[in-house]
Parts: sequence; structure tokens; C-alpha cells
Amino acid sequence: MAQQKPHDVNEPSRRRLLKGIGALGGALAITGGCPVAHAAKAESSPGTLTPDARQEKQPFYGRHQAGILTPQQASMMLVAFDVLAADKADLERLFRLLTQRIAFLTQGGPAPDTPNPRLPPMDSGILGPWIAPDNLTITVSVGHSLFDERFGLADKAPKKLQPMTRFPNDSLDAALCHGDLLLQICANTQDTVIHALRDVIKHTPDLLSVRWKREGFISDSAARSKGKETPINLLGFKDGTANPASHDSALMDKVVWVTADQDEPTWTVGGSYQAARIIQFHVEFWDRTPLKEQQTIFGRDKHTGAPLGMKNEHDTPDYSKDPNGEVIALDSHIRLANPRTPETQSSLMMRRGYSYSLGLLTPDNWIWGCYSFAISTIWKRVF
Repeated sequence: MAQQKPHDVNEPSRRRLLKGIGALGGALAITGGCPVAHAAKAESSPGTLTPDARQEKQPFYGRHQAGILTPQQASMMLVAFDVLAADKADLERLFRLLTQRIAFLTQGGPAPDTPNPRLPPMDSGILGPWIAPDNLTITVSVGHSLFDERFGLADKAPKKLQPMTRFPNDSLDAALCHGDLLLQICANTQDTVIHALRDVIKHTPDLLSVRWKREGFISDSAARSKGKETPINLLGFKDGTANPASHDSALMDKVVWVTADQDEPTWTVGGSYQAARIIQFHVEFWDRTPLKEQQTIFGRDKHTGAPLGMKNEHDTPDYSKDPNGEVIALDSHIRLANPRTPETQSSLMMRRGYSYSLGLLTPDNWIWGCYSFAISTIWKRVF
């Protein structure tokens, strides 16, 4: 093992500071889009949102679902459900209802009237009489358990779909794992996200039961930049710098999307695979860690995001010139996450990360961290 002389062996390990506390949905298959005109747009160059972001909308119908390559919105909710459908006909009814509700919510329109005031209102009312699209995306994924004996779909299961693997340092909570169906709901504002969930629940009371729910956020500044500004996580470091270029359609077909030439069921073409995980940050220790040690753990400058020894956030480190980790430690985050060898270049994935803050257990034990969504079709090489 090569020695890392410049780095004190007593420095805190990133694996002690970053703890995986749940494999949220396990491995999930992201379904392809609804094949109607006006597909989800290929990712464009970074820019800025229109002044009235409430009116911004993402297309619902298309080859791919929105919410995968869509620039991250400020608010996110992840909701897993158990499917209550009694048979395949009920399951079809569920997906037709989801299609109708998501199509309406993402495009906006007048809130439905309640003809009989003796009945519950047709809409929660939290957005007022007009439901603005607010850049809403609702991305639907299905879990391994949906393909059990209930609906006779075993032969339709995506080939790589399986329950999530447990990783070292994971402390899995069964109440926060797996599910038949997962919705990733994102929008510019939190009230739009909450409204969307309540709408879905109201229209599917006999078909879906919430299994677990978690909410996350990125800064409004990062969200408004539409991908130009990399979000900063609660450790103070940029999160998502090394993502593959989402505007490169050929690369996305290779890394993200299921294509017709892959050995997968036809219905999965245009979809992908997703792993959703909770990462807990021990922020109370992190905030007492010297800056030099923090940067050594990540392998990047905290302010610029540049790899250590380089100037710019998106500079590519050349590890062949630093074989002993004298500049970027061998166990740094960026070096372990992407060693940049010919072998690992075939294991790229798209990540979407959101921060969370869930209160505290004790005055010196805060529940802070991030949700990490890994999206890729080359699953076994990634995990």
C-alpha cells in the first residue's frame, strides 16, 4: 500500500463522517416516457429561469420522463408506495390515473370545482384557484416487488432490477426501504410539491398506500441557474461536479437510457435504473474539522470546487501524475468515487443530490445529510 506522507493518519475518515442510513427505494426501474408528441427536451445549455418561474412547465409526454435530466428544481419529495391493486386490471387503472393526474399537474390549470359542498373538496386548495405548473416534474419508478406473483408480471421485469445491496457502514431502517412504486416529485417551490402528493393520494385511495416519504432541497440560486451553478451540500462542498454531460445525447444513450439494442423488455426502452439512498452527515463533527482536512477528505478546494492542485471546478485530475496521493489523497472522495481508469470509465452514472434537515436527536446530534439518486443502465459495473 502506498504511503500518504503529506496526510496525517489521524485525520477523520470520510466513511466515519458520511453514514448511509437507508437504501430508500432499493434499485428501481425508471419507466420510459409516454410516447406522445412534445417529448421531454434534450438538456440545453445552462441559463436562467424566467422571472415568473411559477409558470414554467416541463413536458409530460415524450420518449423519456422529465425529472431525470431536467435541471434540478429547488424542492424535492421522494415518496414510496405499496400498491393495493387487487389484480392486473386494478394495476392498469392505477397507472392510467397516475398518467392523468401527472399530466394535469405538470401543465397546470384551474383547480377542480366541488359541485356538492357536503362532500370533501376536489382539491386541497393550497395553491389557490389556479394550479400553476411551477416547473413540476413527477418521475415514476417501479420497484422489484411489483413483479412478484400478485400481477403475473415476473416475465416483464427489467433484467437488472433487484433489491438494493447493503453497503459497508449502512444502518438500514426497514421502514425506509423499498416499495412497489416510487414518485420523485420536484418543483420550484415546496407548496407545489406537497400539493402534487396530496392530489395523487386523493385520487388513488384504494390503489396506493404511502410506505415512506422524505423531502429535500437545493439552494434557490443553484436551481435558478438551470445547471450552470453546481449545488452545494450541507458539508459546504459542491455536489454533482463530475456528472456526465447531460446535453450529450449519445453519451446519455450509453450511460442513462435503456435502448432498443439492450437485452431488456420492450416497455423499458427510454427508461433507466435508479438507486435512491439516504446519506447522514455528522455535521457536528465536521464543523470542528480543520479546512485542510475537509479538503483532503473530498480532494477538492471547498470554495472553488477545483480538484486540489488545480484551478477550476471542472478541471480533470490526472492521477497518473500523483500515484502516491501526495496532492489528492488515495482515499479522497473524488478519487474513490471516480478513479478515472480505463476500467472505471465504463461505470459512469448520473447523480441527483438533495440536502435534508430533519431536526435533531440530541442538542449535539443533528439529522442532516443528503439524498443521493444514482441513475444508470450499467448497473452491475456501477454498484
